[in-house]
Parts: sequence; structure tokens; C-alpha cells
Amino acid sequence: MTIDKSWTQIRKRSNSTVFWQGLQSFLQMAKPHVNDRGFIRCPCNRCINNAQHQLEVLETHIHRFGFMSDYNDWIYHGENVYAASSSNVLHPNSGVHDRDEMFEVLEDIISNDAEVDQLGSQSSNVQYDDLFTALNSELYPGVSSFSSLNFLVKLMHLKVMNKWTNKSFDELLKLLKLAFPKMDLVESHYEAKKLMTKMGLGYQSIHVCKNDCALFWNENSMSETCPICFESRWKMQAGRRTGKNVPHKVLRYFPLAPRLKRLFATSKTAKLMRWHQSGKSTDDNVMRHPVDGRAWKDFDSKHTEFADDVRNVRLGLAADGFNPFNNMSISYSMWPVVLTTYNLPLWLCMKPEYLMLSLLIPGPQSPGKDMDVFLRPLIEELNELWENGIDTRDASNDKKVFKMRAALLWTVNDFPARSSLSGWSGQGYKACPTCNENTPSMRVIGKTAYFGHRRFLPSTHRWRSNLDFDGRTDRKRPPRRFSSVDIMDQLRRVKTTIPGKHPNYGGVKRKRGDDELNWRKKSIFYELPYWAEIELKHNLDVMHIEKNICDSLLGTLMGDPHKSKDTDNARRDLQNLGIRSELHLYEDGNKLMKPAAEYTFSEANRRKFCRFVRSVKFPDGFAANLWKNVAQNDNRIVGLKSHDCHVIMQRLLPVGCRSLVNKTISSTIIELCTFFNQLCARTVNVTDMVKAQDQLVIILCKLERIFPPAFFDIMIHLVLHFPEEAILGGPVFMRWMYPFERNAAKPEGSISEGYVVDEALTFCSRYFDDIETRFNRPDRNDDGIHRTRRLFVFESQCKPMGKQSQVYVEKNIQHKQELQLRGCLNPDKAHRNEFADWFFEKIYAMNRVHAPEVTHELLSLASKSNIFVSSYPACIVNGVRFVTHARDVRLKTQNSGVSVPGTENEMFYGQLQEILEFSYLNDFSVVLFKCKWFRCDSRCMVTENNITSINITSESYKDDQFILASQAQQVFYVEDPSREDGTSDIDLLQDNNSSNFTLFVDLGNLPQINLQRNDGDVIPIVQPFTAVSQHVYETVSFLNDDDEEDVSEEDDETVEESEDEETDEGNDVVDTEEDDDDHSYHTSDSD
Repeated sequence: MTIDKSWTQIRKRSNSTVFWQGLQSFLQMAKPHVNDRGFIRCPCNRCINNAQHQLEVLETHIHRFGFMSDYNDWIYHGENVYAASSSNVLHPNSGVHDRDEMFEVLEDIISNDAEVDQLGSQSSNVQYDDLFTALNSELYPGVSSFSSLNFLVKLMHLKVMNKWTNKSFDELLKLLKLAFPKMDLVESHYEAKKLMTKMGLGYQSIHVCKNDCALFWNENSMSETCPICFESRWKMQAGRRTGKNVPHKVLRYFPLAPRLKRLFATSKTAKLMRWHQSGKSTDDNVMRHPVDGRAWKDFDSKHTEFADDVRNVRLGLAADGFNPFNNMSISYSMWPVVLTTYNLPLWLCMKPEYLMLSLLIPGPQSPGKDMDVFLRPLIEELNELWENGIDTRDASNDKKVFKMRAALLWTVNDFPARSSLSGWSGQGYKACPTCNENTPSMRVIGKTAYFGHRRFLPSTHRWRSNLDFDGRTDRKRPPRRFSSVDIMDQLRRVKTTIPGKHPNYGGVKRKRGDDELNWRKKSIFYELPYWAEIELKHNLDVMHIEKNICDSLLGTLMGDPHKSKDTDNARRDLQNLGIRSELHLYEDGNKLMKPAAEYTFSEANRRKFCRFVRSVKFPDGFAANLWKNVAQNDNRIVGLKSHDCHVIMQRLLPVGCRSLVNKTISSTIIELCTFFNQLCARTVNVTDMVKAQDQLVIILCKLERIFPPAFFDIMIHLVLHFPEEAILGGPVFMRWMYPFERNAAKPEGSISEGYVVDEALTFCSRYFDDIETRFNRPDRNDDGIHRTRRLFVFESQCKPMGKQSQVYVEKNIQHKQELQLRGCLNPDKAHRNEFADWFFEKIYAMNRVHAPEVTHELLSLASKSNIFVSSYPACIVNGVRFVTHARDVRLKTQNSGVSVPGTENEMFYGQLQEILEFSYLNDFSVVLFKCKWFRCDSRCMVTENNITSINITSESYKDDQFILASQAQQVFYVEDPSREDGTSDIDLLQDNNSSNFTLFVDLGNLPQINLQRNDGDVIPIVQPFTAVSQHVYETVSFLNDDDEEDVSEEDDETVEESEDEETDEGNDVVDTEEDDDDHSYHTSDSD
């Protein structure tokens, strides 16, 4: 039967009966072929079968825009239905783009965008016209592999991934046009960015009063002057408005709802938005994700309707200021507000690809107390998402529409930003937001010291009566817990303040009343209906607090004149309190003398500690090259970044300070450092945090007996509340500022435009498999091996690196290795000589009778390996890079340390000497590590404060040097300045679980050893780092741009090609795998 299609050519459609009848016939034919949602492709001239609508919309579109002229076979609407392949055909008459990923991209974008005007008065696809044109255009005549749009998006993606400049991109486009004149390509980066922006979600520009009093938004959108300070909205010159209306400030607001909808727009992320339900811990004592924390569970119990739909979104908010002009001498503070989605798996929700920029608050001044003015658009949208939700298509559920709601769980900020957001001032006697009005504090010369942690001890504790702390006894009761009702009662007493910085209005300073405590305002977050009941509203940022403590501790130990808390005023404080007379200042003639304190290094020890830091070599991708931070004269350590302080506190300071100060001081410092290791563990046990809460009180009291009161700023005190927050919020790595600390070097407008383009490219890159993207790029140490073997010996595989060489292996050596692989550790000589032949004959005899136990792998193993064995200087195993010791000594990184667990959970430590790959039949192979093993008995190894000392002069197991490469765990060695006798130390820190750390160790019960120095070995200290630990330990991808150049890399004599060594912000040094639930950004796992 022939279908009459002549009506589609009629141009005057309004009064044509023939057109109307033909259209109705077409709709009747198409009706049986709509999908389960009632949608079908629209063949109008605007949609050209790229968008799907209901039949009513098709009728309106075709009548208004006409029927597409080149749609001759109606394969989508009932004609020859079985010939259509709707999953991968963009245009029915075009075979050019049959597998173009951009079709799927645009389809997902359009299907989840705003609802289509059912009357057809305005099509939602107008903004995509240029994209569809580029999608239907051949890149070059006769080239069917790329559409013009596909090529441009991938080219732009390469620009972003490799950080090309705009000028270099323009020059590349010119070269392409010159080489290929018929290429359908844009002329410049500006045009490319303009096209990409149409796939982005855009942003709103909201004018702001010059004094931060109010936004010209909603009811004030048409105002010419500020409703509070009455200043003009526009910049003025000589009292007159400039030729063009230019606002004083512009807030960029990136609407949240469409960005959340895009997470459900593609099946690649929609399923992940349910992970928090299926991936939560089954043990109430174990926390791996915020969903396991008490705060999340309490929220769900109070809002059961919200919790019933696992697709409802839980958000976290972070805000921090930075200077976009980098190191230029310009005072400017811009504040991005970023949101993260906690529905996602723990290894994804802190990835930059899943962080959403929400607000870009303009400078040049910090918003300070007026932060609420800028948060107004976000809070109103959060209220709308909580109260009413928004219709969203779920790509993981046949694109069915559901009502998506969202809630803000907490904020993550440094302490000053926390004050701006919460309304509780972080200064003064009551600076602690948890202790509230009962903050332990005292006035010392020139500052407030947060001293007096004895009040947290039991009332009968002997230290309560000790006068060594501050010359007085302490009978104060511990601070009480303040409930949500108590906080709301306090906020009702806070007076309403005028926003802004105008000197006659909001800028007028006022003195807070006693009943207002430290509250400066009632935060705008309390406008969220659920906010008052949230247990953990504002997280204390471990990153900044740890850095501040490290700076104070290291500065005081080193006697740094710029960072030491042991100042002259600190000594006068001791004199005023009448304690520690041996530290008081005294006059010697005309000079004021300051006695040396036990808690500072001597000049010789200071240089020794600096040389120790300078000598450390970390594994590849583990940390920055700290030797760059040691001054040339070895008397100062300068320029430490947040991650540097993190590594020093948790890895180096416990080892370095042991013999440089007395045992009482060093053990207390080690206990504090060990707590940070325990806190930053990826898996946190609730019972460990409960114990740590009590132990921290003891640690802080010990510190009060060592350091002067001036040492105790608010950062030291805040450590006391970390365990409680860990119990409420879960692991720290999902509640700190490392992922959000990404400085930019562009002013506000450029950042906003660039973010929208990058957002579009990130979404598109989820669909690309033929180029490297943020989602499929290999890890820095990716071995690329995923083959499964039935025999575990053949699972010992690696990615070899460096130049391959051949080694001849004698038969008896080869046979011994085969016996070792089967668990025979000490075979006698006769058995060694006979077993290989017996095994070969036995297996082949079984094979001749077709025994089911005989597999290709077993046959290959029985046939023995090739007598020529491949040897490599380096390899990658399970995501960890290993390098032989001979090559390792020439590099700036250290990757030759190995350890392996024994049959009774004892650990063996050594150095990698050779990497050997044995080849068998059928392309099977086994990789063995030949190692030099150290003696690990009680005479040669001892543990103090989680640091294990070992004598490396005694080699052991010389006749049993081989292990499977898959069994190896990585350790690294550091030189301990405390060991003048040559003893080697192992810093045994298994940081996968908080239970692996002991905060207190009785040093008196440990045996003392005296070992001789090995003059031939220059690496006397060991700090182990398991293979899995290194893979998931916090990476330098969290460093700022300024940190990246300091990443530990190998020298010019690299093991592999230089491009594999490069590190940038777009390529994490150590990334997390997506097929393992035990991934994170910071801490490690040896399970």
C-alpha cells in the first residue's frame, strides 16, 4: 500500500484541508508506535527527528514549522518499522553519523530539560538549532566518521584536558583550515565556546549593592538604588552615570535544579545516585561514607518521607575565598560556593567532575558577615527543592518522571568562613562553637589562649589538683551539650542586624550584649525548615586545622622566629602565672635572656631534623618533594602547603622528633600525630572515636604541661571535637577542604563562562570511548591487567617498565621456584631434582585420559618455563609502581621497599633486587620479585609508638628470596636522625582502619637495642606503605596549582617515558578505581 505524502510539501498550511487531513492520517499511523511514556520522534523542520514529544506536540510543531523535506521513509512512525534502529540512527536518510555519540548526548540533554510548551508557542529546542546543524554536517566531504560537532567537542575536550591556551587553540584551527580548506569547522575559540555554551546550563547574573547590602533581584530587580543604603546600582563618574549602565558588582548564580536533573539524565550517573542506599556499611560500628554517620541516620528518622525515595539528593556546601590574581600584589577576595552530592559512591562524590559551582561571589572584599545576602538565591531554591521538588526523568528507570527533592546536610569550611556562614564568631573568649559559652579560655599577653582542658577530665583525676598547669587547681565542670532547642533559644536573643558595609548602616560596629554570647547573626540557613534539627551543621575542616597545628608545632620545635609560639610574651605569661621558673626571662647585664626550653630543638638538632626531611624519598605520587622546603643552610623549613603539613604530621614528625627532644615530649607529640592518622583513616570505627575522645583530653593536658599557654590557639582546642564530628558525619576525607581548594587565575566573568563550557564538555565526555577523558583516563600507575586465572600463580602479572633484558635460568633454580609457588619452602635436594619431571609426566598422563582437573593453565605450568627469563628495572603491580633498588638509588622517588605478610600475620621487610617474568606455554607467565630480606626477629626489630625499628645490617632468607609480584606490598624508607647507631626503623602505619592505631604506648616495657651501623647502606629507616594503601592514599591532586610542581617525580633517568610522569590538576597522581567499594581520596586499606 502506497502512503500519500504529497501533503508534506504544501507550504500554505494554515487554510489547507489537504494538509490537515494528511497530518491526521500521519498521526493515526504513528499512534501505535509511541513509547511507554507516550513520546515519539518529531519530524518537524525544527526538531528533525532529534527530539521526542507527545502526539499533541507533534501536531502543533508540524503545523507551525512544517514537515522535514528529506524524511521520505517514515521508519519512526509506522512505515517499515522493523528497518529502523532508533537507538543509533540520528537521521533516517543519513548513514554519516550512525554511531555519533553526540546524538545520544543531545537526546539526553533535551529529554531532561525544561518542559516543552504544549501549545507550541515556544519550542525548547530553539537554542539547539546550531548544535543540530553541526551534528548533521560532515566534518569533511566524504568523511563519515565524524560530524562537525563531534570533532569540535573532542577537540575542545583535548584543550581542557591538556591545558592549551586560547591562542594555541586558535592557531591550531587556522592550521587545520589551511591544511583542509573544505573542513566544516569554526574559525576561533570564541565561536567554539559560544557553541559549547548552548549545551551548558548557563548562569544568572545578579547585580549587587556596592556595599553588599542587598541583591537587585526579585522584588528589587528593577530598583535603581539599594533599598538599604540608597546607593546607586550603577557605577558613577563625577556624580553622573557612565554612558553604559555598569553595575558595581555582579553575583553569578548557577541554578542547582537543572544540574541535579542532569545527574539523572544519563544512565551513566543515574544509577550511581542510588549508591548511598546499597553501598552503606552493614556494621553499625563501621563508617565508610556519610550515610553511615549518626547525623545522616538521624535526619532520615526525622524526615521519613524524604528518606523513602533513595533518589532524593543529599548535598554538602563548601565556600572559601581566594585571590584570582595569584601572587600579584592586589588585595582581592573572590568566593566560590561549591556543592557536592553525597548520594554518589565514596570514590566519586569528591571528584572535581561531580562538584557543582553554585555561586561566584565577587570581590574585592570578603563578604564576611554579609554572606547571607549572597546566599539568598541558593537558599530559596533549596527551599523549593525541599518543599515541592522538581519533575525529573530517571534514565536508569526507563526515563520515568519522579519528583526529585534535595536537602543540605552540612557545610565544609575553614574556621573563618565557618564564622561567616554559621553566625557564631570564631574569636574571643567563647570562640569554640561546640563548647559555646563554656569555652575554656584565658587572657594572656596580647591574645586569648584556649587553655584549661583539665575541666574535661573526671572530677577525681589527680591532675585536677596539680598546680603545674597554671598555678591553680581546676574544679570546673565539663561544658554541657547544647541541644537544637538550646541553640534556637540563644538565637532568639540575637538582635537583628542591618546587612552591608555602608558606614552609616550595616557597617556601623556594635557591641554584642552578654545574652547574645558569640552570635553575630542568625544564619540564613535557618530558613531551611530542617536546618535547626540537623546535628552536624558546620564541619570543622581537618585540612586547615591540621596545617595550623603543624605550623605551630613545627615552628615552636624549630624555634622559627616567624611561627614559633615560644615568644618573649609567652615566657612572661609563665612568670605572671608563677609556673616553670626555669623558663622565665632574666636580665644579664643590659641583655634580656631567654633560657632554652626542652620543647625546642638545639641548633645541632635543628639541622639534624632538616637534613632528615631533606633526605626523605617518597614513593611515586605519594607527596611533594619536601627537600625544596628546607633552607640551604639546613636551619629552617619554609613554604609548606596543606598537604606537606599533612604528610609531616602523620609520617615524618613522629620519626624525626623522637631523640631530638626528651621522651615525655616526643611521646606526647607522637600520640597527637597518631590521632590524626586514626582520624583520617578511610574506614572509621565508632568505638575507636569514643576512646579517642577520652584519650585526646589526656593528650591536650600533657601538651599544657609542656608548652606555654600562648601555644594554645583555637586550632589546638578544636582537635578535641574531631572524634564527635567523625561519629556524626563519618570519615573525614568526605568532609574536608582538599577537593574544594582549587585556585583559579581568572576574574569572575571568565570563570563563569569557562565553567559553563567545561560543564558541557564534562557531560559530553561521559559518552566518549575513543579518546581519553576525565572518566576513562588511566591511573598514573595503571597496570592495565584484568585477566582472571584459575591458578593463582598465573595471576602474578605486572606492567613492565624500562628496558627489557634476558636472563638465563638454570634448571634446578627454575624447579625450586615452581616448588615455592606451590608452598614447598624447604625441599630437599633429591626432591628438587626429581619433582619437575615427575610433575610433567603426571599431568600429561592425566591429560591423555582427559581428566577434568587438567586445564590449559596446569598443562602450561607442568611444561616448565622458558629458560630465558625477561628482567625489568621497574613494573606496576595492582596500581603500585615498583623499582629495583639499583635503579631506585638514582631517582628522586623511592619505590624499592617491599613487605609481605607471613603465615602467622608477621611482616617481612626487604628491598627489591630483581623483577623476573617467566614465560610458559599458551601465553601464560609469572612475575617474581627477588628481594633482599632483613631479619625480623625480636633481636633485630622493636616497636615504639607505632614505629617499628629494624636492623638492616642482618640479611636473612638468602635461600628464599622470591615472592610473587602480586603478594608484594610497598614500603618506603626514611633516615631517622635519632638513630646514631645505625638502627633502621619501620613506621608501621596501616591506615585503612582507625583501629590500626594505638594512641598510647608504654615506652617503659619496650626492649632497648643497640645495633651497629651498616656503612655500606645509606637507607637506614623504613616506613611501610602497603600496595593498596598507596593506591588510595590522599593524592597530590588535592594540592593547589602552586603545589603541583613540587610533586615527587623521578629525575631525568626515568623508568618510563616522560609523558607518563607528568602530573597536572586534570590528571590525578593516584586515582581511585571504580570497581571497588573501598576507595577514597585520602586514607588507605590493606585488606
